[in-house]
Amino acid sequence: MNNKKERGEAGENLVCEYLEQNGATVLKRNYRQKCGEIDIIAKHNETLMFVEVKTRKKGSMIRGIQAIDYKKQNKIVKTAEIYLMNECSVEMPLRFDVAEVEVSGTNSKITYYPDAFDGTTKGFGVFGN
Repeated sequence: MNNKKERGEAGENLVCEYLEQNGATVLKRNYRQKCGEIDIIAKHNETLMFVEVKTRKKGSMIRGIQAIDYKKQNKIVKTAEIYLMNECSVEMPLRFDVAEVEVSGTNSKITYYPDAFDGTTKGFGVFGN
């Protein structure tokens, strides 16, 4: 995994496996709209999860979760709203999760933050602002 795109795709694959191993069903990957993209949309029990994946090399200056600032959160929320309007026929609880993947050679470590931010653009869970 020499380039950023390959590393990111590999990280998303790992997170999809992680979610499925923990009882979630992956509904969509790389859902794109003009306002943004959501890496993974999954469902666990009756909760819809919008998952942002950040993959970094071990020892990177900035952790993956730190890269999800206010602007990025806003884009994710707006994209999720479009998904809900166009593709979700049933109301259900939802949450915005972050998966941080740290890669070191052939080893990877996933740190998963469920409900990392609340989607109201007022409170941002584990990040602060």
